[in-house]
Amino acid sequence: MKFIFFLMALPLLNNKCDKKNAIPACVKSRIEELKKEPRQNPAAEVNEYTFNGKRVFLFNSPCCDQFNYLYDTDCDTICAPSGGYTGKGDQKCLDFTETATHVKLVWKDER
Repeated sequence: MKFIFFLMALPLLNNKCDKKNAIPACVKSRIEELKKEPRQNPAAEVNEYTFNGKRVFLFNSPCCDQFNYLYDTDCDTICAPSGGYTGKGDQKCLDFTETATHVKLVWKDER
């Protein structure tokens, strides 16, 4: 009987993991907006990281001397860890390069 209950509960457990790992709606929306714009050089991409124990998303900028912004799962701007005139971002998260863990490439514009 316990085994049957376990089998019935298994899809619910799996669904919870899928939701936890799902790309946030606001990130998807930003990606859809990028798809409507002309192709960037370098190509637009979004990478997921773990930073300070939180899930974050880094969007690269279209070109030179622009910040590459880091967003949380609600698409609130955390900082710009790179880019800008110095290449060192906005100086608000200087430890990003050393402490962040790359999780995956979420999207890259392959046009």
